[in-house]
Amino acid sequence: MASVSIAEESHASAGNAPIIESPMVEIDKVNLWYGAKQALRDVTMSMSKHRITAYIGPSGCGKSTLLRCLNRMNDLVDGVRITGTIRIGGTDVYDPNQDVTELRKRVGMVFQKSNPFPKSIFENAAYGPRILGVSSRSDLEGIVERSLRGAALWDEVHDRLQESALGLSGGQQQRLCIARAIAVEPDVLLMDEPCSALDPIATAKIEELMLELKNSYTIVIVTHNMQQAARVSDYTGFLLLGELVEFGVTRDLFTNPHEQRTEDYITGRFG
Repeated sequence: MASVSIAEESHASAGNAPIIESPMVEIDKVNLWYGAKQALRDVTMSMSKHRITAYIGPSGCGKSTLLRCLNRMNDLVDGVRITGTIRIGGTDVYDPNQDVTELRKRVGMVFQKSNPFPKSIFENAAYGPRILGVSSRSDLEGIVERSLRGAALWDEVHDRLQESALGLSGGQQQRLCIARAIAVEPDVLLMDEPCSALDPIATAKIEELMLELKNSYTIVIVTHNMQQAARVSDYTGFLLLGELVEFGVTRDLFTNPHEQRTEDYITGRFG
């Protein structure tokens, strides 16, 4: 079936859900509980390849919980129970035979606070490939350069690769964490509030980088910053109290929301 552009998807929408052809991520009726507390309620959505999808909503609405479902980070939390289906590239993420290490190779993650290892810049970028068995110095050098270029960091650090990553600025550290995530060539890149600790200049660099990276990766970003979602994302999902209230093409959701709760949130009536 022929692919359709974002504009065509906007007009092809059924209700307020865009039609996604050849989705990379499919979430079907997902519910999640932390003990007795239900954090996600019957969430269903699909995300297209080489697009940026943003999750917005007030604190505690389930954005980060949903994001962490995609690479099974919630497995690390005691008392979590999840129902429903999540497929990435057609593979069931929660299949009992799914190798979680392999899954996290395919689904990279960048956290809210940059978390470089207390190692050199080179060793940070080379960490994932080393874990996966790459030992040749020349191979590692090629991967490190490729990933640092991909994270728009190479020109700033190419003559400092043996220096500690902890000596970089906050924005550079976050781009190094992006380089570390893409060094293993994932299919999907998850970003949980990646700019919340950065100044406006560093934030602008990360946003420019996201727009470049979507040519190679499917990106899912959690953000409290609605302006950021409007600037960088192709699709936006609005979550409230664990429910996906609305999911659509970003410009449509912000300019012509279908749900009153969405309009109330984006116009600042609550949140």
